[in-house]
Amino acid sequence: MEIGKVPENILKRSVFKQIHHRRPEVLSTPGVGEDCCAVAVNSNELLVFSTDPITGTDKGIGKLAVHINANDIASSGAKPIGILTSIILPPEACENDLKQIMRDIEETCNELDIEIMGGHTEVSDAVKRTVINVTCVGKVKKDKFISTGGLCVGDELVMTKWAGLEGTSIIAAEKAEILQKTLPYELIEMAASYKNYLSVVPEAAVAAAFGATAMHDITEGGIFGALWEIGAASGVGITADLHKIPIKQETIEVCEIFDINPYMLISSGSMLIGCLHGNELVEELAKKGIEAAVIGRATSGNDRIVINGEEIRYLGPALSDELYKIYQ
Repeated sequence: MEIGKVPENILKRSVFKQIHHRRPEVLSTPGVGEDCCAVAVNSNELLVFSTDPITGTDKGIGKLAVHINANDIASSGAKPIGILTSIILPPEACENDLKQIMRDIEETCNELDIEIMGGHTEVSDAVKRTVINVTCVGKVKKDKFISTGGLCVGDELVMTKWAGLEGTSIIAAEKAEILQKTLPYELIEMAASYKNYLSVVPEAAVAAAFGATAMHDITEGGIFGALWEIGAASGVGITADLHKIPIKQETIEVCEIFDINPYMLISSGSMLIGCLHGNELVEELAKKGIEAAVIGRATSGNDRIVINGEEIRYLGPALSDELYKIYQ
């Protein structure tokens, strides 16, 4: 199999079909595009869980590990309250590496008002790069829980921030030497600074209060993958306009160097939101300093398409993320 997300057909066949629902208090079960599990703790409150790994050598992976899991929790309408961390270091790692990771995790948790509740740390020759797995827990009132699969026909789709946000920051940080041969230093620095926009917790809170029907943070597979997933999870069609998808010039420039499609590039920090009145939500987000745009709507049927002028692109399940091209 290719590096990255397991393909949807394999996921359905070899993962989801092996799982059986047996606990009545577990209210949200695994499915395409569903990143969280909800467990009832009483008649009106849920605990929401999410888990995701990060692999890498970049000094910022501790921050990213917290953000991507807190983003999943926030996308369900819940407030993140705590994390458990599992850190596996390669033999060549040193104590300072571990200390920096934990400093970054603690700093990010402090920003988001999240408690570090426990975890596990070890060194293993089974890994070549550090692996951080975070399990995040949040809480939400039962009637305020929002799933990826809540989109209804006629809902508008609002996208926050910009396509390829996270991938742009990673490329600028890890491939700066190659980029400097073609692009100005200031552009590369700006692209790298996108790592400061990786949290969707603020926009999730605005969207939940507004009455969002569905929320999905845009990760591997980029905005094209997220459009497919929110449509598949909800059982609806999707029509989006390529020209309305917000994207930064820095992203276009760095992606051209590596022949990357920026709309299929990992984009943590950007969120896809379904709601009835998209332009009103965009205005509410703007009051909080969050850029957003209405990019499409949910339709009847199963076609998920992106319109580019007179051209129509039919979307499918996300394949290996475009980011992996930089490592080939």
